[in-house]
Amino acid sequence: MFKFKKTSARTLDVMSEVAKGNIEKDYEESCIDKVRDLTKKDFAKITSSGNNSIFIALSAIEGDIIIPDQGGWHGFKQIAKFLNKDIITLKTDSGIINTDYLDELEVNDNSALIFTSFAGYAGEQDVRDINRYCHENDILTIEDASAGIGDKEKKLGILSDIILASTGSPKMINVGSGGILAADNEEIFKNTKLPQKLSETSQIVCSGIDSEIDNVEKNLEITLNATDYVKKHIPNTLHENKRGVNVIIPHDDAKPICWNLKKELITDKSGMVTTCPNYNRIKQKAICIEIKNLDYSCLDKKNLDIIIDAVNSQL
Repeated sequence: MFKFKKTSARTLDVMSEVAKGNIEKDYEESCIDKVRDLTKKDFAKITSSGNNSIFIALSAIEGDIIIPDQGGWHGFKQIAKFLNKDIITLKTDSGIINTDYLDELEVNDNSALIFTSFAGYAGEQDVRDINRYCHENDILTIEDASAGIGDKEKKLGILSDIILASTGSPKMINVGSGGILAADNEEIFKNTKLPQKLSETSQIVCSGIDSEIDNVEKNLEITLNATDYVKKHIPNTLHENKRGVNVIIPHDDAKPICWNLKKELITDKSGMVTTCPNYNRIKQKAICIEIKNLDYSCLDKKNLDIIIDAVNSQL
């Protein structure tokens, strides 16, 4: 019943024709133009993965790396440590960044805050407030917009100094692999030539991203509408008044419930229902229902009601 988000058939056809050598279009240049338009940035780069985009972005930072204590990804810390960067941990409200907490930090010059558009997929960040504070205090902002890119309402994936995203499965721009990086400051690209060289990707991936970008706003809208519907029918969801790509349900017995839900909802290991790791999502025992993982064509009311009934039966 539940299909998991796959690269669209149209995009797969384009990627296949490029792989066969039947299309000679320079998709990298076309793709970069579309990324620049999507993020409203002057400069863009297609990378081999979301993590490589993070690596390039953090390589450009000379000062401290500020990382939220919740709502981010483990790769933020791993890559910062590998680059021998000084890490400052930022307290959050269950993943949501409160700029009052930034006031409590002692930050060196040329430092940067890296965060996700959606805190652990549970609720959107106030990117306007975050960027206003950081710009007033000379802190660079790096936004992982994998789950929020294409959002015109809240300006996710637009306002921050550096925008990056994974284009692997099952992200909003899904071609199975690859990543993007965009910024207004060309120095970021001039100062990271070696990491960029190590992260070069193919025309096949570029052709896929080029095609999938055309669908990203629609994909995000459908996903958010589905999440809003689920949140209204499941009690104790995190950040219930915020839009969220995930629904997180706090519970003491997260793992057993997760296993039961997987049996009820899916037959493969694609991970639509997962427990929350300590850092990656939220610092409490919880279950994530990853709406973003579902094929958008399956997000109708009937299927969403099945999700809701299955979850509520376990709580």
